[in-house]
Amino acid sequence: MNAVRQFLTDNPVFYLATVDGNIPKVRPFGFVMDFEGKLYFCTNNQKDVYKQLKANPHFEVSTTSKTGEWLRLNGEAVFDTNRRTKQAALDAAPMLGKMYSVDDAIFEVFYIKNAEATFNDMKGASRTIKL
Repeated sequence: MNAVRQFLTDNPVFYLATVDGNIPKVRPFGFVMDFEGKLYFCTNNQKDVYKQLKANPHFEVSTTSKTGEWLRLNGEAVFDTNRRTKQAALDAAPMLGKMYSVDDAIFEVFYIKNAEATFNDMKGASRTIKL
C-alpha cells in the first residue's frame, strides 16, 4: 500500500472514475491518506461522485508520473465518515480545512477495499499488487 500512496502523493492530480448508470464518469482528485492501514479518499456528499459511489461502490483511480509510469487502482468505496477519520484527513491535508470541518455534514471520507493496483511503464513492464 505504501507504494500506491506514495505514487498518488508524488503525482497529486489523479483521476477517479465511477459509473452513472452505464455511463463512465471521471474527475480529478487530489487527496489520499493512509489511515489505520487503509487508503482513504474524501469528497462532498452534495457531489455526483458521492451519489455514484453510494449507488455502485466500484471505482478506479489512474494517474501518470512525469517519467511516463502510470498507476491503475481499482476497488470498492467504503464510507467511514466519523470525527476520527475527518480529523485525520484534515491533519493529513490542512488545505481541506478551507472547505470542511469535523462537524461539517457534507464532508465524507471513504477507503478502498478489495483493491488491486497495477503499475506500468512505457517499456511494457507491469506489476500488480493487492492491497
